[in-house]
Amino acid sequence: MNILAIESSCDETAVAIVRDGRQVLCDCIASQVALHREYGGVVPEIASRKHIEAIYGLADQALKETGLTREDIDAVAVTYAPGLIGAVLVGVNFAKAAAMAMDKPLIPVHHIRGHIAANYIAYPELKPPFLCLVVSGGHTMIVHVKDYTEMEILGTTLDDAAGECFDKVGRVLGMPYPGGAALDRMAQSGDETKYTLPRSKPGENPYNMSFSGLKTAALNLIHHAEQVGEELDIPGLCAAFSAAVSDTLVPRVEMAIRQTGCRQVAIAGGVAANSRIRRDLLTAVQKLDVELFMPPLKLCGDNAAMIGAQAYYEYLADNTADMSLNAYATKSILGETL
Repeated sequence: MNILAIESSCDETAVAIVRDGRQVLCDCIASQVALHREYGGVVPEIASRKHIEAIYGLADQALKETGLTREDIDAVAVTYAPGLIGAVLVGVNFAKAAAMAMDKPLIPVHHIRGHIAANYIAYPELKPPFLCLVVSGGHTMIVHVKDYTEMEILGTTLDDAAGECFDKVGRVLGMPYPGGAALDRMAQSGDETKYTLPRSKPGENPYNMSFSGLKTAALNLIHHAEQVGEELDIPGLCAAFSAAVSDTLVPRVEMAIRQTGCRQVAIAGGVAANSRIRRDLLTAVQKLDVELFMPPLKLCGDNAAMIGAQAYYEYLADNTADMSLNAYATKSILGETL
């Protein structure tokens, strides 16, 4: 089954063709990172306009790269939530038009389900059930993937997402957008013991987490150093911040492994590229004799291949849509509107 997949939830316009949920025939991406770097972050209106400019050409490119025709496409899939509403709407409207023009089924895919499915591309042997640590710019959660379309959120951030905190601290330190990637590179040469930063304490649900206090503590430390003329050890602060985020995430994954009995653990989302989190998670699962699945860095960020992968299983579960499909800025991975 060849699925034409569309992703436009933030600042990457992407079109892919994926066969049977596992084989990526092509994955075409038009990145806007350089454009938004001038502003220190994504400007929603600019992102939407650039999606409009790029999306048709990428779809045409995908067909040319694969040598397929429109008749060879069996379904059209699209990210319908969550994301920047104007950006998501561009993808949804294009996908609806393509599905109608080609008379093909339309498959709506939740963006975070797509991130989880990136692991199916990287690891054809991976099948549910498994645990997945989802860490991105907008979401941080531990998900029990019971089946391809049946999931349970064990815990989630109660405020800021880990990726948003990385980017914000990186920006205040004067690093180029996206700040999280630059902060990770800087942290690798730093001494994490130079600074003491807080770790979130669980509330009623021990799997839930919080990052707003950590972000505020780091920003206050930076601003205080500026005010008193104190030299800041930037690599050390980056290392301490990365360690604090990892110390918030990894022990909760360990706890989930023990509770659920899952012997497979995956990581997904843009922050899954963070070297400290990857290293600590690998160490943790090795101690518990659990198999770890970490997608290559190119599949951690936003792409359409992951949408096409998840779409295959949504189609098998009869999760298709008609032309009334709408875009949503916020929606739970379980389907509820937030």
